[in-house]
Amino acid sequence: MNPYRPDTTGEAAGPVGEAARQPLLDLLRGFALLGVFMMNIDFFARPLLAYGTGMAAGEGLDAVAAWWVYVFVQGKFWVLFALLFGIGFALMRERALRAGRPFVGPYLRRLLLLAIFGIAHIVLLWPGDILLAYAVAALGLLLFGGLRGAAAGLLGATLYLGVVLLLGGFGLFLQDAPEAVLVDIRSDLAAFAARVDAAAVVYASGDFAAVTRQRIADYRELLAGALVFQWPMMLGVFLIGRWLVDSGRLREPAAHRGFFLGLAVAGLLLGTAGVLASLSFGTRFDAVADAAPATLAQAWMAAGSLPLSLAYLALFVLLAGTAAGGRLLGLLAPAGRMALTLYLMQSLLASLVFYGYGLGLAGELGRAAQLGFVMLVFALQLVFAHWWLARFTMGPLEWLWRAGTYGHWPPLRRFAAA
Repeated sequence: MNPYRPDTTGEAAGPVGEAARQPLLDLLRGFALLGVFMMNIDFFARPLLAYGTGMAAGEGLDAVAAWWVYVFVQGKFWVLFALLFGIGFALMRERALRAGRPFVGPYLRRLLLLAIFGIAHIVLLWPGDILLAYAVAALGLLLFGGLRGAAAGLLGATLYLGVVLLLGGFGLFLQDAPEAVLVDIRSDLAAFAARVDAAAVVYASGDFAAVTRQRIADYRELLAGALVFQWPMMLGVFLIGRWLVDSGRLREPAAHRGFFLGLAVAGLLLGTAGVLASLSFGTRFDAVADAAPATLAQAWMAAGSLPLSLAYLALFVLLAGTAAGGRLLGLLAPAGRMALTLYLMQSLLASLVFYGYGLGLAGELGRAAQLGFVMLVFALQLVFAHWWLARFTMGPLEWLWRAGTYGHWPPLRRFAAA
């Protein structure tokens, strides 16, 4: 099977069948799922509110592991997932238009269910959830649904880079603000740092009720930043993903190898420049004294994350038609087909390992041990995904999601589908 083009023979209203899936996109989702877990695990071991302080402290292998994730993973894999989300929107709309069936109603139901999954994730498992943010930001895809040609990609890049400039401008303000202004800001930052320390104690030793209250409190603290920074950036990346489909390059990538090769080279060069600029400000920051360099480091890291994520995507597109790409498709694609189930499963397992109502290992495992845990869990998830999809047509949460989207129960067991 060509990994680029789905077989659309016999396409019917409802969730896309196995024959009509794009294996390349499932491969990319599986890869992104691993990268997201590598990043997220750090903020089960310490509070998510500590994100702005950079790398976790550590020496030896822990320092190497923390640096590797900080440089090659942080900020890149949520962007890759967001690109895939925008691609999925474009493909879902395309199928609906081709079949002459409604799109907006099912898509709004899809987003509502995704938001419900996200809220449950925040309250019961982890405040760093991405699903609710995806559901809210994706409303903008409907708002800008009439864009044609490269306009969607241009608007997406403008939104993303506009937020990067806003973040960088705030960092410059903190760097040059008068001392009278900085006194109040430092006071607020000191109070915030105290809340981070208190949260660390709750996560490590609290019971389920205490940790749940802390999760909700943390999400409320993070929400303002999400509204100003995360959600507009996310919509921007969605629009870039949509443009990749609308431009035809993802329909016939073999005919656009030059484009993807150029995207890989340009993305690696620009992304590396952004990451190096970020590293010049440091990798660990004091929450109060280093607010300016920490913010500027975040801005430059974000500037490098989009081009690097596009480079990762382009490299996988180029790899997909090779023998090695075929082996990767066979290994990772099943995980990508049930990414929602596995993403929430990762949070469930991590919460039971790190939080006080489980093993209470928050603050106890260094970054190297965390990555070892990630690789072990992901390897088991790959085995589970292969086993499950040999017996069922989709993951259990994907089944609920599609049933709610289309208003009927799609076949789950393979003999029922047959």
